[in-house]
Amino acid sequence: HTLAEAFKEAGYETAHIGKWHLGDANHYPETQGFDWNIGGTHWGAPATFFFPYRGPFHEEIRYVPHLEGGKAGEYLTNRLTDEALAFIERPRESPFFLYMAYHSVHTPIEAPEADVEAYRKKLKPEYKHQNPIYAAMVSTLDKNVGRILEKLETLGISENTIVIFASDNGGFVFPYRNTGVVTDNFPLRSGKGSLYEGGIRVPFIAKVPGLTPSGVECDTQVSSVDFYPTLLDLTGIEISADAREVQDGVSLVSQLKDPDKSLEDRALYFHYPHYYFAPKTTPCSAIRKGDWKLIEHFEDEKVELFNLAEDLSESKDLSKENPEKTSELMNDLKVWRDRVDAQMPKPNPKI
Repeated sequence: HTLAEAFKEAGYETAHIGKWHLGDANHYPETQGFDWNIGGTHWGAPATFFFPYRGPFHEEIRYVPHLEGGKAGEYLTNRLTDEALAFIERPRESPFFLYMAYHSVHTPIEAPEADVEAYRKKLKPEYKHQNPIYAAMVSTLDKNVGRILEKLETLGISENTIVIFASDNGGFVFPYRNTGVVTDNFPLRSGKGSLYEGGIRVPFIAKVPGLTPSGVECDTQVSSVDFYPTLLDLTGIEISADAREVQDGVSLVSQLKDPDKSLEDRALYFHYPHYYFAPKTTPCSAIRKGDWKLIEHFEDEKVELFNLAEDLSESKDLSKENPEKTSELMNDLKVWRDRVDAQMPKPNPKI
């Protein structure tokens, strides 16, 4: 039972715009509770960010559908926002749910030349970030999020609209084609594809009219699995019995009201049994509980333990110094994997 299905059953008009990357055509947004799907396919990256959104990279199979009628030079992030504004402006009697999944700042690393040149002029040798194309992508994304917020204001519905901004993973820290190293997640270690903080620590920004205080930070660790119970709680929609049985997330309404409200006893689990830009990232699992974080590497059976309150950069492995904590978290992680029947990598007999 998806979030879109829950909202649709409650009378909301639902739309997905942008990246989907969650299965084949039998599992596209239209089959998961969305009335509208613009751009969503099984691919995670477009062939190009420029119209007609088809390019030499994988040619036709990575095109972004439902975006006909554009002009040469049209940029994908801008166009997706145009589609979102059109959806928001539609005459309707019912409320709406919009899942706005920008492809940016995913590869390919491309941006309008004028924006790239503006950041190229700002480069200095001492800067840790040296990719003006990526900077232009981030800037363009920021402007387009602003366009959506401005439209809510113009239509007079901003005080009756919940807005959540988040990302799916940390920045891409590897070189990309001829654009050089894409970004740096300092002080966080590593990046996309990794279970170090640089790969999994992302923004979570929420605006809930009448509930969230502005300009306040909350240090509580949360996860995207919390979106489902939180949004249904905020909108007064009851979670179905079937969904409640498999619900891993918790409602964050208390934390949105009071940033000092913690979830100290809660554990967060991460599982990535794959290689990503090997040998940079190898199959592993991780658990975060309070300030403690443990990573179990499957390839060499290495275990690392970090205290993130004291070592956010994960530079000092404390597993040997804290055998009891290591054993506790290892056991919790194994119990969780067994409970969810997590897929595990198998040794390659040819190696």
